[in-house]
Amino acid sequence: MISFYPGPSQVYRQVPKWVTKAYAEGYLSVNHRSAQFEALMSQTQTLLRENLRIPGDYHCYFTSSATECWEIIAQSLVVSKSAHLFNGAFGRKWYQYTRKLIPKSQEFVFDSNVVLSPDLLPASHGADLIAITQNETSNGTQVSAGNLQLMREKLTEPLIAIDVTSSLGGIDLPWEFGDVWFASVQKCLGLPAGMGLLICSPRCLQRAEEIGDHQHYNSLLHLDFHMKNHQTTHTPNVLNIYLLNKVLKKTQSIKSTQKKVELRYNKWLDYLHTLNSLDHLIDNPEVRSHTVIALKGDPRQVQSIIDCSKENEIEIGRGYGDLKNTTLRLANFPALRVKHIKALQKLWSKMRY
Repeated sequence: MISFYPGPSQVYRQVPKWVTKAYAEGYLSVNHRSAQFEALMSQTQTLLRENLRIPGDYHCYFTSSATECWEIIAQSLVVSKSAHLFNGAFGRKWYQYTRKLIPKSQEFVFDSNVVLSPDLLPASHGADLIAITQNETSNGTQVSAGNLQLMREKLTEPLIAIDVTSSLGGIDLPWEFGDVWFASVQKCLGLPAGMGLLICSPRCLQRAEEIGDHQHYNSLLHLDFHMKNHQTTHTPNVLNIYLLNKVLKKTQSIKSTQKKVELRYNKWLDYLHTLNSLDHLIDNPEVRSHTVIALKGDPRQVQSIIDCSKENEIEIGRGYGDLKNTTLRLANFPALRVKHIKALQKLWSKMRY
């Protein structure tokens, strides 16, 4: 089965071999306080920084999921309230969860064809943390580096937290324009689900110290305390840390990976122009995601494409939430191979709706 599902998605083809090697080397039963694990964690952190070009003064932590990062951010970094700017379902979920913990938090919803701008946030917002979904998986939109820069330049006081679940490992991220970045490994990093990454600027540690969040088990302060010894607060997903280590050794620099992703995205655009049977869900090209391609059609057409693809052992993503019956979502993640893309395009070209 080839998976174009936008997460969990296609894993790198070397994963089965790496899992066998992890077993042979004892990592599937290693003590997470042992020297063997600490060495693995230290090397993986170094590779992560080098491959993704993470600034030297930013801190990298491992969590159980990107969703868990919502809780850590709310408990450890929000003093009074956060302001959530979003145009889709996952940005909304982040806001709804945060509001259960921080009731004063506010939502600012904008249209999916609108470019994110500081002007969407009223001057009187009063938030000490701004939450942005850089890549909205539900509708295939993204926020460009240039627009994140505008947000940072105008919003200098609040911390800026950015969800990059569907882009970390696929595009070169502008780290200096955000304080908190989080994702999970089952998308652009091409790994099985079950682990999240939380990357924080020095300002985050200062904020956590000011709040004094020592009461929560997986607080940022606890994460940082253990990471100084290349450990985690909890028993981590050692296998996924091992696999991440292998992926980072295998893959090229993030600049090269982004070029590959963008090249494939442009080829998808060329192909869709010839198909003339599906259209982009997002009309504004400026805000279309390069890693999650969202297409729209009538319900009969969408169901026909999903069924035919599955019969040919290719899984594609159905629309999310209200878009379920009229939308298709395709992953454009690095682990997918050219032959996979050609197989899907060949199949679609033969279909009659």
